[in-house]
Amino acid sequence: MSIIIRRVSAPEFSKYREGLIELLQDAVDSGASVGFLPPLTTKEAQAYWDTIEAALPAGHTILLVAEEDSELLGTVQLHLATKSNGLHRAEVAKLLVNSMVYRQGFGRRLMQEVEREARFHQRTTLVLDTLQGAPSELLYQELGYTAVGAIPAFARVPSGELEATVVYYKLLV
Repeated sequence: MSIIIRRVSAPEFSKYREGLIELLQDAVDSGASVGFLPPLTTKEAQAYWDTIEAALPAGHTILLVAEEDSELLGTVQLHLATKSNGLHRAEVAKLLVNSMVYRQGFGRRLMQEVEREARFHQRTTLVLDTLQGAPSELLYQELGYTAVGAIPAFARVPSGELEATVVYYKLLV
């Protein structure tokens, strides 16, 4: 397996658009709590990725993709804080891995690369959140992220229930 992780620039975003839409739909359909409920329409997914494409030129949103044999199989974002008191921190967002390749190292590699990007941008505090009990919690814990606590009734899940999210941080040294 030869996983290639690359940063997507604004000018090259369009060549990834269709794959990113499919990746988001797959994640939502597979139960990932990433801000949407199934079924996620193509129009909704397109609208979301339009906002990311629009944010890329400013340089505060970093979009990474994971490919194998030129097939888009994962993505993650790093949102750099822009306030003067927070220029040392960033938020990790939308770690998505195609359900066909779960537990094959794509999520881990994307997280390692997002940490390299954070260091490059002199960000030493990373934060993220994930649905309590989600498989991603184990990955974040294995990568050294520390749970701060859970926020109850944070995200609606497909059953209609409100579930807790867990906030994590990692200090990069």
